[in-house]
Amino acid sequence: MTDDETPKRPNANYELSKPYNEREGEKLNFHYSREHRLANAPQSVRDLYNKENQTVKFSLLKPLVADKPRAMLFFSIIVLCVIIITVSLLGFLDNNHSLDGNKLMIKGTGFEDTTIIVLRKTVSNKNQSYSGAVDIAVSEVSGENGDYTVFYHRIFFTMEPDEEYRFIVPFNSPQLVMVIQTEKNALKIPLKVD
Repeated sequence: MTDDETPKRPNANYELSKPYNEREGEKLNFHYSREHRLANAPQSVRDLYNKENQTVKFSLLKPLVADKPRAMLFFSIIVLCVIIITVSLLGFLDNNHSLDGNKLMIKGTGFEDTTIIVLRKTVSNKNQSYSGAVDIAVSEVSGENGDYTVFYHRIFFTMEPDEEYRFIVPFNSPQLVMVIQTEKNALKIPLKVD
């Protein structure tokens, strides 16, 4: 093939498109006419383009329940939210405990053969909150061979609104039982160790 020859397609003698011939009465339409298109359209389509009938109505709930799948999803979300709020108000999701006007949050973390316990005290009722000595006893839920090791510790609550106490118990178990006792009341708490 030389430079002056241009490549030709294999069907070069075949016309790919119909030639435009004005003598046969063909007229090509090169413009778009919405009015002409809407004249042949059904009434529902014409109503969509009618600007006089278009009024914007704001609705918050209608798009959420416009059809059956959206309505089912919306009401499922509402039911789940109600369940979560009910469970949290009843205290099943709350790991806070109340003792003599003080709110306690207790967390245990296992480290090698010991458990680090963090006790955070927040005063919930300033006039009736307890301040003084607090005895703590920590034990494993299931001891080996039926014997239980009990660890005793004493802390002192003050009138500070927020306090944090840390201490280490000499055993590492996935579940512990804590008994926290003041002069008037006692609190038994099951504790899961992280």
